[in-house]
Amino acid sequence: MNKRFVARFERVSRQEYAKSALPENYENIALPRRATSGSAGYDFFLPHGVKLSPGETVTVATGVRALIEDGWVLMIFPRSGLGFKYRLQLDNTVGIIDSDYSLSDNEGHIHIRMTNNSHEKTLELRAGSAFAQGVFLPYGLADGDSVSEVRNGGFGSTGI
Repeated sequence: MNKRFVARFERVSRQEYAKSALPENYENIALPRRATSGSAGYDFFLPHGVKLSPGETVTVATGVRALIEDGWVLMIFPRSGLGFKYRLQLDNTVGIIDSDYSLSDNEGHIHIRMTNNSHEKTLELRAGSAFAQGVFLPYGLADGDSVSEVRNGGFGSTGI
């Protein structure tokens, strides 16, 4: 079988990372990777520790961007085990990283906002822990589609 590579992960610049995270954590940024050859998801890792009490929310500046081919999207989900144990959820349910997001002024810096929806368990994760996973999927276009707008922004930047 021939594998088709549709994206590449990179770190954002140190300057961009420092806009939303502590600069000293920059060296802790690990690029997403799959755990096994059969894994669909690329694990995202924490550049710093996180402690979430029940009901608490945090936004993680991953320090990562994805350069994605047109016709593909990166979808972000919480890691399954964290969902089962802590009812960890992404605040937007599923993160959508479009192929043109990397062209934004923020270098396409991926931020992941999540909430511990457990009623009794505090979630503690050390720096370097896998906490989310991203899956690349192809998408199609509807007949008559003629969009020519260009993105320049982050969350909710398309104005809908």
